[in-house]
Amino acid sequence: MENENIQHLVNEIKRVKKQKNAIILVHNYQRPEIYKVADFIGDSYGLSVEASKTNARMIIFCGVHFMAESAYILNPDKKVILPAIDARCPMADTVKAEDLRRLKKSSHAAVVSYINTTAEIKAESDIVCTSSNAVKVVNSLPGKRIIFVPDKNLADYTAKYTDKEIIPWDGFCYVHNNFSPGELAKSKKLAKDIKVIAHPECPAEIRELADHICSTSGMIEYATTSESKEFMIATEIGMIEMLKLNVPGKTFYTAIPGSTCVDMKKNNLKLVLEALENEVPVITVPKEIRLKAKKALDRMLGVGK
Repeated sequence: MENENIQHLVNEIKRVKKQKNAIILVHNYQRPEIYKVADFIGDSYGLSVEASKTNARMIIFCGVHFMAESAYILNPDKKVILPAIDARCPMADTVKAEDLRRLKKSSHAAVVSYINTTAEIKAESDIVCTSSNAVKVVNSLPGKRIIFVPDKNLADYTAKYTDKEIIPWDGFCYVHNNFSPGELAKSKKLAKDIKVIAHPECPAEIRELADHICSTSGMIEYATTSESKEFMIATEIGMIEMLKLNVPGKTFYTAIPGSTCVDMKKNNLKLVLEALENEVPVITVPKEIRLKAKKALDRMLGVGK
């Protein structure tokens, strides 16, 4: 998209956003041009917090479907819109409610659902977590057995910091699961001063090679305070743009070329403007599911980051 056209869309979005008392929440993995119209940019936890306290009439959520659902669960009196209605999370869609109910019945365990789950799964859960607070959330529960859905890699990471028995779901993020430990080890050897930052959704073999493991917001904090000038990032490639914006003067590389979440990139400025103007496509959740899911989300917000 040409710069002139981008600026025109940005100006229009800002104008209509003000006119309609709307707020635009943007996940770190979104297209960088969408950052220009964001009221808040962040990870899943930060976006949940912002969604829970906004006074806007309308929320435009630039992310994927489960994120917009969470925003609606926390704000049922507001219109929540996902510009790209087909932007979903394949990992979230691996969990079916009836399968989870069967596992709950047979294992007699509490359920922690990663925020990367549908509203229906959150409604079946005792509490929700994000990658930044998963350990804290798990350790906040009184029981000793925990079903952790849907990400087996985040479950494995969390299990290392708790004495509870973690029963993982067999799901994963295809972006994070695709990083090659061999290639990463080779890169570390070639650039000895480089620091590797990995997302906890990465497999154990990648996390073991990392100098630091954290959520996307944690990556900004670490890169800002680290004395290192070069970093290799093992997460979705869009995070590189956020790091460049927030930590100028340092250099960032992706741990694997093409580490892109296709669904996250489905939102664009044209769709954002159309969403604002037409106030569709609207995301809602049935009341019975919403109320149960809200309890799980509220418990997470009570635990904090």
